[in-house]
Amino acid sequence: MRFTIGHRKTSQVAIQIVDATFDDLFKGLPIALLQITNQHRSWNGSVMTFGMTATLAFLQNPIRGTVEVTDREITIDADLGMIEKLISKEKFRTLAEGTFRRLLPGKIP
Repeated sequence: MRFTIGHRKTSQVAIQIVDATFDDLFKGLPIALLQITNQHRSWNGSVMTFGMTATLAFLQNPIRGTVEVTDREITIDADLGMIEKLISKEKFRTLAEGTFRRLLPGKIP
């Protein structure tokens, strides 16, 4: 799933906010008993590549993707695997927007 969140920060400030709050994004998924492990992320300029494992009961599901930050937008491109069957794109987008927008005042709709 891919979506964009507008903002009015510099790209450097937005990168810092994304980096500081990214862990909260997946910990906040509203799926009972879901555990997130093996998290890793790396930045190449303004693009963060990430990956992790979501465990639900005995099933393990890789999650991976990118976050690109520009002076006006944060674009999240995530492959949630089987988790997409448990949470809609719109619900995930709402969660992501809530996580980042708490620290991105002056947001653009």
